[in-house]
Amino acid sequence: MPSSAASPALPQKPDSRPANPNFSSGPCSKRPGWSLGALEGAFLGRSHRAKPGKAKLAEVIERSHRLLGLPQDWRLGIVPGSDTGAMEMALWSLLGPRGVDILAWESFGQGWATDVVKQLKLSDTRVLTADYGDLPDLGAVAKDRDVIFTWNGTTSGVRVPHADWIATDREGLAICDATSAAFAMPLDYDKLDVVTWSWQKVLGGEAAHGMLALSPRAVARLESHTPAWPMPKVFRMTKGGKLIEGIFKGETINTPSMLAVEDALDGLRWAESIGGLSALIARSEANYRCLADWVASRDWIDFLAKAPETRSPTSMCFSFVDPWFEQLSSEQQAAFAKSFAATLDAEGVAYDVGAYRDAPPGLRIWGGATVETADLEALLPWLDWAWAKLRHEQA
Repeated sequence: MPSSAASPALPQKPDSRPANPNFSSGPCSKRPGWSLGALEGAFLGRSHRAKPGKAKLAEVIERSHRLLGLPQDWRLGIVPGSDTGAMEMALWSLLGPRGVDILAWESFGQGWATDVVKQLKLSDTRVLTADYGDLPDLGAVAKDRDVIFTWNGTTSGVRVPHADWIATDREGLAICDATSAAFAMPLDYDKLDVVTWSWQKVLGGEAAHGMLALSPRAVARLESHTPAWPMPKVFRMTKGGKLIEGIFKGETINTPSMLAVEDALDGLRWAESIGGLSALIARSEANYRCLADWVASRDWIDFLAKAPETRSPTSMCFSFVDPWFEQLSSEQQAAFAKSFAATLDAEGVAYDVGAYRDAPPGLRIWGGATVETADLEALLPWLDWAWAKLRHEQA
């Protein structure tokens, strides 16, 4: 690798360490103080269709509905397959009557575009794209078309700053993948019709289950539209032209893990105990400010998201911007970024902080509500140390 006379001197390791080094962007860190004891009340060894099991599932729905401030007339259900399952249920069930605009600026949006264009093979589609770090032209979205987008791009750290670009008098449906935004950012439900997320993100729950929220407009589409393609059993939300209401009352389509259900309830109760949605948002924003202040005083690293108003406070993605790094080949850049994350991992101070495989080489540090700001503060000297160490070794 190229050398530089300005490479840092061999550094000393920091004295303190994060108490919790789990900064993965999914599955994410458990809530502060979590232990296996939180699962002692799990409804195990019996059918989830039994009255106590259905009550647990209904409690997840009710607490989530209330905590997020969903409108009273919205349906909310637990579905299989995490956020991916929830989104694909929506796409396979709702699309077809109108043209579709798909916003793709990172891997998940690109995945939804693949579903619509290559799998469902809808002819009237527009894929509005942007490179990692940017947003597509939100003003190009047409109000007479359905629109599909991620509120927060988990793999790029780029989020939509608001929903003003969605027409209040829209004719199409607004279908939003909110998996890294729900519980951490305000969502404008007046501008949305479908919202999906998983348990494993902001509240630190276990994987496998997704949440699907539907506005009355989305329900009306379900009851009036019959898709032109075969519908797998796990995607079916209507019968005889009517919504299967049981899905939204705890009667899940497939067998749920009641251990995961108990863990979801624990996360929801914790969120309520600290002050609800506003407290969750405040914790994520405090974590963002911690990293933003640090980045502002460093000349070798920056947010991948170019516009400050689009920077995610949960999946915070960073690029190395030092001139020395930028003159490396793409293979050398990828190797350096991988070594950086591996160095932190080997020291036990930060796990799973490498950039997503399709994203530019860099770091991705989760700052959702279950992460303590004190742990991020303790991590910062280690980031400086790792940079100086690797630069010294490669000088």
